[in-house]
Amino acid sequence: MPREQKQVRELQEGSYVMMEDSPCKINAYSTAKPGKHGSAKARIEGKGVFDGKKRSLSQPVDAKVWVPIIQRKQGQVVSVSGDDAQVMDLDTYETFTMRIPEDEDFTPDQNIEYLEYEGNRKVVG
Repeated sequence: MPREQKQVRELQEGSYVMMEDSPCKINAYSTAKPGKHGSAKARIEGKGVFDGKKRSLSQPVDAKVWVPIIQRKQGQVVSVSGDDAQVMDLDTYETFTMRIPEDEDFTPDQNIEYLEYEGNRKVVG
């Protein structure tokens, strides 16, 4: 699994973190002051990159969490059939089928950008 460990205090909005074994993009990050008997806590709210589910995480700022290494890649649409598109990776020339997002229109020979993590792929809008 391409991921690394980071301390919670190193995270920021717009970066990625693993929540419930799913890669999530951080939408909100806030910290609470240390209390009388404890350390500062961070509250992280995120949205699943591939499933769109909202998740939250509350951890001490010095705790370690897993951060997924999500690759941003370039592809070219080879063909379109219904809701699926045949896409060729422009680096490896590998072809694969990918679901077309509802708000997108793909045409053959169009260049697209997509995210990839552990075999999951998603078009970047």
